[in-house]
Amino acid sequence: MAIKPDTWIKRMALEEGMIEPFVSDQVREGVISYGLSSYGYDVRIADEYKVFTNLNSTTVDPKNFDRKSFVDFKGEVCIIPPNSFALGRTVEYFRIPRQAMTICVGKSTYARCGIITNVTPLEPGWEGHVTLEISNTTPLPAKIYSGEGIAQILFFESDEECAASYRDKKGKYQGQRGVTLPKL
Repeated sequence: MAIKPDTWIKRMALEEGMIEPFVSDQVREGVISYGLSSYGYDVRIADEYKVFTNLNSTTVDPKNFDRKSFVDFKGEVCIIPPNSFALGRTVEYFRIPRQAMTICVGKSTYARCGIITNVTPLEPGWEGHVTLEISNTTPLPAKIYSGEGIAQILFFESDEECAASYRDKKGKYQGQRGVTLPKL
């Protein structure tokens, strides 16, 4: 698989609806950058969050997730408590082609502040808003700016389509909209 340059990403976004909405240039002035980059796409975080709380003293269990572990928040700036995390989602909706795979990495501006963004790869055939986990590894509250860059999606293309796509396997996160909690 080869990493794909901006021309392929732009063509796939404009002609195939791979990224919606799509920003064809990198926006940088006065914001944490977002939009098309050389070999990827810098995604924005939407203004809806699920902020982790230990108010109910529950155990985090991916097989039996307690929805009361999060407080819903909507706003221009989200404050993540010290040594905690929040779930958010991308502004952009993705439709990953059968011959492509992505890797998501956090933005260095946030990483240099101890704020780490984690997401799993977007598999061939997957579609939806990307749910992002934003960890505040510091002992201080951390600000996240809605509508600005949070992570970069790197695109890899194969010479041939995959045998079984995420859609074919009826993946449990297919078509997700909004911030999506863990499913079994």
